[in-house]
Amino acid sequence: MVFYRIRSPMDAEDLTQEIFMRAFARLRGLKDPKRFRSWLFAIAVNCIRDFQRKQMVRGLFGLRSGTDSDDPLAGIRNGGPSPQDQVMRQEFWKQVQAFLDKLPRMEREVFLLRFWDHLGLREIAEVLGKSQSTVKTHLYRALSKFKHSPTIALLLQEEGRENHR
Repeated sequence: MVFYRIRSPMDAEDLTQEIFMRAFARLRGLKDPKRFRSWLFAIAVNCIRDFQRKQMVRGLFGLRSGTDSDDPLAGIRNGGPSPQDQVMRQEFWKQVQAFLDKLPRMEREVFLLRFWDHLGLREIAEVLGKSQSTVKTHLYRALSKFKHSPTIALLLQEEGRENHR
């Protein structure tokens, strides 16, 4: 979750450590152990937002590091796919990132928590401190935009053709 949002292995490792340190420090405040997952995700989402705000400020002053990658999976690939598959994946992830960048912050966060992090609607509502109906609304809007995104639709069609060959 952290790596995908940050796209820098070193920053993601540091931030993950920070998340678990905060969680450990606040563990006694967790009243319902059944909600541990959503509680931990809430801490992570807040840490990521703080980090991104700091990066934005650093960027304004020209202090941003050049560790961002166009492909969120580039740092974890260990070979295997053909060059054509790699190019197609890179293009797919660029288009997905472009789509996500166009979404309003809340729609993007709900979309990512649902489909990248596999959280249920109740868990997403707990993580974001919103009602389930608000989460559903943001998810519906993001899915509608996703379905009507011409670039994403073309990429998915091409992927379907490749799988049928």
